Amino acid sequence: MASAATDPGNDAAPRTGEGALRLLLVDDHPLFREALASAIALAFPGAELHEADGIRGACEILDRHPAIDLTLLDLTMQGVAGFDGLVTIRTRFPRVPILIVSGLEEPRIMHEAVRHGAAGFVPKAVDKATLTRAISEVLGGALFMPADRAAPPAPARPSSKKAPLAERVARLTPQQMRVLTMIRQGKLNKQIAHELQVGDSTVKAHVSEILRKLEVISRTQIVIETAYLDFDQTGGGF
Repeated sequence: MASAATDPGNDAAPRTGEGALRLLLVDDHPLFREALASAIALAFPGAELHEADGIRGACEILDRHPAIDLTLLDLTMQGVAGFDGLVTIRTRFPRVPILIVSGLEEPRIMHEAVRHGAAGFVPKAVDKATLTRAISEVLGGALFMPADRAAPPAPARPSSKKAPLAERVARLTPQQMRVLTMIRQGKLNKQIAHELQVGDSTVKAHVSEILRKLEVISRTQIVIETAYLDFDQTGGGF
């Protein structure tokens, strides 16, 4: 997974005072980030723009710049499975709204993104006016969805008495989210401990908490339950 981040916000983007709009663009395609930044600069002169090419870089920038007003996030980046990136940022930085800007245009995926904490969804194929309207509406506290895809999706699969999956996942701490991601990748406790540079007992404690918070009883059930976080990448990422 690409984790480097470019952060031109302090040097390249002009400020218009304390009220300047601060945006974070997260996409692993430099050309698309450039095009998106250009469109935003025209619509919001003086906006402070930060860029990251992956979730790790995005989190580093959000840590350094807590005043960022909005994150624009692509779903289909290298090393990111399903809604994992969205959930990770949403869990660690719940104050910052996230507007998905993606090549995926299926209504089911759009509505699932909202269920997992996105404040709106914009297909990459929209025009600049629609993108500008989406940013403005989300910043104003509204939920943005393309007009032709605003109808709710077909009823979800029947659920048990458990809380919705997105709600259960949101209970996890950032470190537990990292452990969950590695479990989904099939890694053993020792491998997880090595990557996180912690002891086996710490990983076991995290796994126990993940089982409890997700209301499941085994690692296998963790994988089965959270498989619904994934989506079919039929629309392409760019």
